[in-house]
Amino acid sequence: MEKLSTSQSVPDYELDDVRTVTSNQELKAMFDPFRSILLQLLLERAATIQELAIATRRTKGTVAYHVRVLTAARMLKVVRTRTIRGQQERFYGRTARLFGVGRISPEQVSLIPNAMPQWAADTTSAHEADQLRAIRRYAWISEEHADEFWDRVLQLVREFSQLSSVDQGEAHAFMAAMYPTAQAPRLPAPED
Repeated sequence: MEKLSTSQSVPDYELDDVRTVTSNQELKAMFDPFRSILLQLLLERAATIQELAIATRRTKGTVAYHVRVLTAARMLKVVRTRTIRGQQERFYGRTARLFGVGRISPEQVSLIPNAMPQWAADTTSAHEADQLRAIRRYAWISEEHADEFWDRVLQLVREFSQLSSVDQGEAHAFMAAMYPTAQAPRLPAPED
C-alpha cells in the first residue's frame, strides 16, 4: 500500500492511503453506523476513548467496545500513548485514509447495507434551507471507464477530507454514488 506524504497535516499520524477490506469481520466492523462515525472522527486526528465518547455523546464503555471491534478488524490502531496520573492513555487512529471494499462473495453482500436512503434523509434540512448542492447525470460507459472515473472521485474525496485542516467553518457532507442502472432514458441513434 502506498503511503501518503508525511507533510499532510490531517490526520496527525501515519497511515496507509488505501486498504481493501474483504473479510466478514472487516465488513461488519466498517458498515456499523456508529463505527462509521468513529472512523470519520479519526480522519481529523488521533483520539482517546474519552475524546471519542465526548464527541459522540456516548459512554466510554460503548465507545471502547466499538473501538475494540475496529481494532480487531485492523481498521484502528494505537498510534501513541501518554501517561496521565500514572495511567497509560491510548490514542487511536485509522490504519488507512480510505477503506475500500474488494471482491466479495455473494453471501457477503448482505453484510453491506445500502446507506444511501439514510444519507439522502440527512440532506432534508439542507434542502429545506436551500443549501443542498446535488446533481445526477447518466453516461453510457464501459466498466473500465467507470473504474477510472471512480478513482478520480476518490481523489476528490481525499481532497475534501483534507479541507477540515484548512477551514474550521460549518460542517459539510460530501456524498457520491455511481452505479449501473436500467432506469435512464436514452435517445435513439440519430437518423442520417
